[in-house]
Amino acid sequence: MGLDQGIDVEQSVGIVKTEYAHFETELKLESGRLLSPFTLAYETYGRLNNERSNVILVAHAWTGDAHAAGWHTPDDRKPGWWDNMIGPGCLLDTERYFVICSNVIGSCKGSTGPASINPRSGQPYNLTFPVVMVRDMVRAQARLLDRLGINQLLTVIGGSMGAMQALEWGIIYPDRVRSIIPIAGTGKTSPMAIALNALARTAVFNDPLWKKGNYRPEHPPADGFALARAVGHISFLSDASMQLKFERRFSARDGLFDFFGKFEVERYLEYNGRSFVDRFDTNSFLYLAKALDLYDVAWDFDSSDEALTRIECPSLWFAFTSDWLYPPNQTEEVVADLKRLNKPVTYHLIESDYGHDSFLVEPEKFTPKVAAFLDRL
Repeated sequence: MGLDQGIDVEQSVGIVKTEYAHFETELKLESGRLLSPFTLAYETYGRLNNERSNVILVAHAWTGDAHAAGWHTPDDRKPGWWDNMIGPGCLLDTERYFVICSNVIGSCKGSTGPASINPRSGQPYNLTFPVVMVRDMVRAQARLLDRLGINQLLTVIGGSMGAMQALEWGIIYPDRVRSIIPIAGTGKTSPMAIALNALARTAVFNDPLWKKGNYRPEHPPADGFALARAVGHISFLSDASMQLKFERRFSARDGLFDFFGKFEVERYLEYNGRSFVDRFDTNSFLYLAKALDLYDVAWDFDSSDEALTRIECPSLWFAFTSDWLYPPNQTEEVVADLKRLNKPVTYHLIESDYGHDSFLVEPEKFTPKVAAFLDRL
């Protein structure tokens, strides 16, 4: 339903527009390669105060985008992906804060990525696009803030890959952040998470339409990509959330003893995968998965302690009991290190049955703690 279909928009930012910042200067990546030119898609909500001290950067997860809140047109079926968090009277109150969300480099949602045209060849980059890391995403965001004349952030908040970005902001730009709020994050991607991404990659690689990344956009490797998305989507859920949503119900359209008959959970994964193919680029999915796999807070430092020592600001961390992609113990390892280093850190373990996606499904379970944290700042 859109704005013209009876939606209560009192706490909505209303109609918003995606902006695009174009940069001609080279961005040196962690791989040593240079990216130039490049573009970042971004949206802003609320107003910048005179002191430019009320800025909050929202960092999105793996396949997210810059459209975090509001509606692009009155006919939109859904608002931005964190619309219940951003707006007048919401947690990120746009009558109080100036909120920015940018699409990361490597994505396909307006920022430069493998689906973008390489100006040197006139063709899509595809697999000639350089491998990017989370730290590269953050450095690109810093360029955007420079362009907007913003020197300091009140906080950086994000879940999953967004939590990694928040942590990197604290490490790479300690003088530019007053706090960070990593949600459902980790200090380094585990072998299990890498293994799941490896299965997703293999599903794409084995699709003959992938053509080593040189597929035609109108003919993507749909079968392999849908399966890859299903693998990823399973990791975002939990056994409890699947029980709540599907139980062991068999699809009403199939016969119980039809060999190709499916349970409702199978139908759901099939639908989710197929619909995702229509709205995301396959190579971008693979590049961002690689960035997740490569993530390690100790990258380019002698140790994680050396990296974490650079954090000067308070940090507020959340983990969820049913998250098995980035389980609580991984968050707690980073929190314990920060405490040992005498850094101002607060941690909350949130009870939730919705797995890794809990930060999107049940934000009301942690938002009061975020609000109190921001008030103290």
